[in-house]
Amino acid sequence: MSARHPSGGHRVAVTGIGVKSPAGNTLEEVYTALLAGRSAATRLDRLVEADLPVHFACLVPPFDVTAYLSPREARQIDRPAQLLLCAAADALADARLPADRSPDRIGVQIGTGIGGLTSMEDATTGYATRPRDLPVHTVPRTMSNSPACRIALRHGFQGVCTTYSSACASGSTALAEAARRIRHGELDVAVAGGVDSAVSTVVMGAFARMRALSTRNDAPALASRPFDADRDGFVMGEGAAVLVLERLDEARARGAVVHGEIAGWAETCDAFHIAAPHEAGEVAGRCMRRAVADAGLSVADIGHISAHGTSTVPGDRAEARAVDRCFDGQSPPVTAVKGVTGHLIGAAGALEAALALVCAARGTVPPIANLGSSPEAHWVDLVHGAPRKVAPAPVLSNSFGFGGQNACLVLAPPP
Repeated sequence: MSARHPSGGHRVAVTGIGVKSPAGNTLEEVYTALLAGRSAATRLDRLVEADLPVHFACLVPPFDVTAYLSPREARQIDRPAQLLLCAAADALADARLPADRSPDRIGVQIGTGIGGLTSMEDATTGYATRPRDLPVHTVPRTMSNSPACRIALRHGFQGVCTTYSSACASGSTALAEAARRIRHGELDVAVAGGVDSAVSTVVMGAFARMRALSTRNDAPALASRPFDADRDGFVMGEGAAVLVLERLDEARARGAVVHGEIAGWAETCDAFHIAAPHEAGEVAGRCMRRAVADAGLSVADIGHISAHGTSTVPGDRAEARAVDRCFDGQSPPVTAVKGVTGHLIGAAGALEAALALVCAARGTVPPIANLGSSPEAHWVDLVHGAPRKVAPAPVLSNSFGFGGQNACLVLAPPP
């Protein structure tokens, strides 16, 4: 099998994966929770005390940060950077890169939707009346590119180090741009993914004012319900997911375990509304088709779709119409991770890509959590109730964000 991509350039292998997510701190833990449809949403006292209309979110469960960071590092960096550094460490341990890799051929590409906003919130609320006392690390903690740079600094990676912000499509955008650099020979290895930790009172209050969040305070575990007729908004989550990408031929030559490939991608913009998708799904559907074509495939080759599926009425409806357009009314099975994990904003696309690789290799489509009846069922084949077995095949993973940002990835099982 050729190591050259059908459209020219190198094929892009995934050889390492690390995650820190509300559904678990290893990929296998998240996959197990996904198959069980087990929501990670939980009530948070601080949101109740802040008198917000939303009292719950999805948080990363506790883990031993000292296994990854020194006490000094943990004090100096904020939670998003901590989550990302830990996920990156797991991904690099999984990849087992040779020590002789040239550092200037290894890059870091990270997406974030919120960036350092929560750290700025902490600084503003805590030091508004005494700015002279601001901690010395305030600026590095609030820089959106700080988490990505922390990875490069910690591991000595001297290739391009870039941060992307395309709202909820940020993680997928970072993976696509990293894969592009490897395909065209700009990098040999990329550490790529996404991160966000935005469960703060100001951020939660802002999204609540937009009526974007579910207010199912009496039953948080039932709140995130993508495509369900009774959905009322998304559930905020936090987390980080990192993938190590490298040239497939070099991965094979060194005997690396290949989790799969980033076979194709595309990015478009609805150019319609700053916070709402285009109802007809025309531009998003075009993005899906371009990603499939970029992979050298036809829509008939796609085994299933990992939907963006936020659990908002306009978002899910527009995505269902986009899928219907892309697949000419012949939808493959569709799942949606956010029913379990909540919405990780900039990390969502990266986590969902990692899970799509597992599902592609195992030929399993997880059920959509909390899905009963759906007004979109006549457009798309929604998997619910139990996992569905399919033949191992490429997966289309969708990410859509405010501003009309669309990023679609095609993840293929190991060659």
